Amino acid sequence: MNSLPNLEDLNIFVQVAKRASFAAVAEQLGMSAAFISKRVRLLEQQMGVRLLHRTTRRVSLSEEGERVYQWAQQIFDTVQRMGDDISAQHREPVGQLRVASSLGLGRRFVAPALSELAERYPQLDIRLDVHDRLVDLIEEGVDLDVRVGNAIAAHLIAKPLARNRRVLCAAPEYLRRRGTPRQLAELSSHDCLVIKERDHPFGVWQLQGPQGEQSVRVTGGLSTNHGEVAHQWCLDGRGILLRSYWDVHDSLADGRLVQVLEDYHQAADIWAVYTSPLASSAKVRVAVEFLRQYFAERYSLPGAD
Repeated sequence: MNSLPNLEDLNIFVQVAKRASFAAVAEQLGMSAAFISKRVRLLEQQMGVRLLHRTTRRVSLSEEGERVYQWAQQIFDTVQRMGDDISAQHREPVGQLRVASSLGLGRRFVAPALSELAERYPQLDIRLDVHDRLVDLIEEGVDLDVRVGNAIAAHLIAKPLARNRRVLCAAPEYLRRRGTPRQLAELSSHDCLVIKERDHPFGVWQLQGPQGEQSVRVTGGLSTNHGEVAHQWCLDGRGILLRSYWDVHDSLADGRLVQVLEDYHQAADIWAVYTSPLASSAKVRVAVEFLRQYFAERYSLPGAD
């Protein structure tokens, strides 16, 4: 190796190693897969070793690549901690803040909240990614995940933003046509609009009721990974929907939807989740407090303390 590796290329290599895909990293960074591959090849030439095994189907680390990856991880983790430590000394948060959320919650609440946060703290460089899956905060370099659902891994720090639950609802026209279910088991004979949630198995509704937690497997002719699509299908009378109260409360209030099986719900509070190394980060601390106030001013669950 004739010189120190280019840190930008080294970071690209680390991302490829994590994702095992040039295309995934290219999409993440807004670059072409050919450019990503070229930068890794330049790094290999500079270091004089092959870092990756490439086939038409997959990318994997070579023995030397594994060693470089481990060292690079330590380097970038140290740089991140340095930045967080310096940021913590500032009264004003600075630097990049990467936030993840689900599709519906991200659009409805998180995106406008971050827009206001950026206006208040212009030294923050905020990026929001929305997903229909839970993100790996460490592997994907996410600072803060705003998520719905109470199943949170023990190694993560979770701060409550708002009380929430998912409720069962349907359009009056659907209930006139198919009847109103009176018992949970009757859902299996109804058309149910199934959403691929980030925190629950697909096609199984786990609900809290008078007899504790119960599960029911549901099916229907329509399913999606986008809550707004399912909400519209429900308004169109296509089936019964299990959806967060924050998303359907307007439709319930104006009578376009009717809550069914009101004794049953799914706990789905809204949380700000981050890793312990970021606990002292000014940018994360400010973002969490801002989001907590934002939700408090704009969303209230009936019956919540």
